Amino acid sequence: MTPLGKAIKAAGSARALADKLGVSAMSISYWQHRSAGMVPAERVIRVFEVTGVTPHELRPDLYPNPTDGMTEISRSVAAR
Repeated sequence: MTPLGKAIKAAGSARALADKLGVSAMSISYWQHRSAGMVPAERVIRVFEVTGVTPHELRPDLYPNPTDGMTEISRSVAAR
C-alpha cells in the first residue's frame, strides 16, 4: 500500500480525507493517479496531522529523516 493509500485508509475514505484537508475528492484522486501518489509539499504536514502517516512516509524526498516535520509530541505518538 502506498503512503497515500495508508492515509486514505486511516481517514476512512478518500472523501473523508479530502473533507479533513479541506480539498476536493478530485484532488485526492489526482494525487493518487496523476501524481504517482505524491502528496503536494504544502499538504504533507496536514495529512500527517489528520492521519498519522508521517511526513517521511509521505514524501521521503522532502523529509529524508524519519522524524523530519514532526514535533516532539507527534514523534512519541508515531512511535506507538
